[in-house]
Amino acid sequence: MDWDKLRIFHAVADAGSLTHAGDVLHLSQSAVSRQIRALEESLNTTLFHRHARGLILTEQGELLFDATKSMTRRLDAASARIRDSEEEVFGELRVTTTTGFGTLWLAPRLPKLYEMHPDIKIDLMLEERVLDLPMREADVAIRMKEPSQADLIRKRLMSVRMRLYATEEYLKGRKPLDTITDVSEHRLICQQLSSTQVSAGAILIHHLLSHHVGSIFTVNNYFGVLQAVINNLGVGVLPDYVVQDFPHLVRCLPDVESGEVPVFLAYPEELRQSKRIMAFRDFVQDEIFAHRKSLAELGRGD
Repeated sequence: MDWDKLRIFHAVADAGSLTHAGDVLHLSQSAVSRQIRALEESLNTTLFHRHARGLILTEQGELLFDATKSMTRRLDAASARIRDSEEEVFGELRVTTTTGFGTLWLAPRLPKLYEMHPDIKIDLMLEERVLDLPMREADVAIRMKEPSQADLIRKRLMSVRMRLYATEEYLKGRKPLDTITDVSEHRLICQQLSSTQVSAGAILIHHLLSHHVGSIFTVNNYFGVLQAVINNLGVGVLPDYVVQDFPHLVRCLPDVESGEVPVFLAYPEELRQSKRIMAFRDFVQDEIFAHRKSLAELGRGD
């Protein structure tokens, strides 16, 4: 098969339009159309259904598009490895992690990484869904469980526990929160049980809700929980990594917490020598070490 025609086919399938694909490829619409017709003739099949709103892949077109997507990912990986043979750390690095960890811990620390490596470009993808690293949906992942996918290099970074926090302002003038039964006098802020979250967090929320709770406010991610807590709405279930950046939060009911949640960093074996990966890995490890040290100095790392 003609590689150039496949490249044009991929652009058209991705854009869903001859005109848009032509803009990306810097070719005229007629030139793109000729190449697609030639490819269809060589394969003796129809790759697109044509209609007024654009192009839709046929079943045969879908099969070919799956193949060109795989080829594109592998070419991107090869290109990244070639670029990473240079000493400088530069170019795009696609990082995936959970919404909570990405917004509350990682993003606030990224300015330090950019100071060290100003030519790097981080594409941060916040998803509860586990992206497929071997298929290059992302380059590196930080997840709240050990990755099960094959051909990955994985490193355990730290452990997290979900605990109860509130502001001093919220607690001031309210009935004491000395035992778990005292939640009946307070508003509990937590993730919705139906939202995607680590099982340890859901188990803790179930345990809290098994007692009489005075009032409850639920949201579908930890960023929302944190915003409600720091605005004095109630007592929130939050991961313990937030306390360094919000020192005015007070831990409530120290004996009540979730089970341990391991945090792993992972990336494909084929990117083992990537300088961008190594730079990001070392940065995260250094920040976690500083995070632990800070918590120990504050006496909040227990």
